[in-house]
Amino acid sequence: MQKFTVLLVIFFCVGSAKAQQPVIESSLIFPPQEKHVHGSSIVALPNGDLLAAWFHGSGERTQDDVKIMGARLKKGGKKWSAPFLLADTPDMPDCNPVLFLNKSGKLFLVWIAVQANRWEYSILRLRTSVNYLKPGAPVWNWQDNILLKPGKEFEEEVAARFKELPDDGRGWSEYAPPYDNMVVDASKDLLKRSIGWMTRIKPIVTHSGRILLPLYSDGLNFSLVAISDNDGETWYPSLPIVGRGPIQPALGQRKDGTIAAFMRDSGDEPSRVHYSESKDNGKTWTATRKTEIPNTASVEICVLANGYWAFLGNDINDGRYQLSLYLSDDEGKSWKWKTKIEDHPKDGGGYSYPALIQTKDGLLRMTYSHHAGKGNNSIKYVVVDPLKLVK
Repeated sequence: MQKFTVLLVIFFCVGSAKAQQPVIESSLIFPPQEKHVHGSSIVALPNGDLLAAWFHGSGERTQDDVKIMGARLKKGGKKWSAPFLLADTPDMPDCNPVLFLNKSGKLFLVWIAVQANRWEYSILRLRTSVNYLKPGAPVWNWQDNILLKPGKEFEEEVAARFKELPDDGRGWSEYAPPYDNMVVDASKDLLKRSIGWMTRIKPIVTHSGRILLPLYSDGLNFSLVAISDNDGETWYPSLPIVGRGPIQPALGQRKDGTIAAFMRDSGDEPSRVHYSESKDNGKTWTATRKTEIPNTASVEICVLANGYWAFLGNDINDGRYQLSLYLSDDEGKSWKWKTKIEDHPKDGGGYSYPALIQTKDGLLRMTYSHHAGKGNNSIKYVVVDPLKLVK
């Protein structure tokens, strides 16, 4: 009897622990393959279906066969559809797709065409659809480029914000200009500040209805947002989000209206998530500061219906082998709960560039690059119950 009681207690404890695991579903969108697949996005459609996008090809730095692919998951389904083509600019790599719906329910696909196979020459492209609920690819009814022309205030803002950063003085020799000076000089070049802005993370719609689309530049090594005040019909640039390497901003809006931006670190050590905020609905931004969260590869943010904030990213400073989900009950000022979505040895692959949304059922749904070794590349889909994370 005593032995039975002990076994019962062990079974109960293990079962209870398992029941509280926040990850409730996990699968690959398509079988592992040789070619590079990366930079996914996910959106929930009005009928409850999910649409995912990613880029696929032989390598955007050297090849032009890179295209935007997509797949659907029907409401209540467990298996994604076969991949289908979403966009393919002739003779250019297409990368970093972002899917979202505007307030009117129009579907947007924004991505970059990489001219001359160089990130700093990328052009922002946009497609929209109002006929997207049938199987297969949406029927695109509009396509255009998003052209931005930051003015004189852009270079003035760069110079002013760099003066607010802690002293650094990085240079490559006694005769080389410091890093800060090089970036300030580059910001004075109208061409350099007008092209090369790249997508990565979904936009937010602010309390006022403004759309803020996060962008970043590999050439300038910092960020800005494209702003639309007419539901995505036209766009103009914010002032830059300046720091030493803050890229790929993920945005959330607090109840007091403040827009918070959490960014990947592409700058000096230690590698930490960068933070900036805007008090004027995304037009101007504070100089970035580093948080306590380690980071080298990617970040994502989602504001939940219950007021909690979720952060998803590579919270390590030497790779992409770990991906973690954090929750905050104070609008991203601190992160009380954490669970590892991917946890591997240092040489155990790369798991990065996540997309994160919450659906009407309260569940968090994420996609991310799943590179588990040579010839083993896919996009992974994971569902998390955030309530189980805080219990």
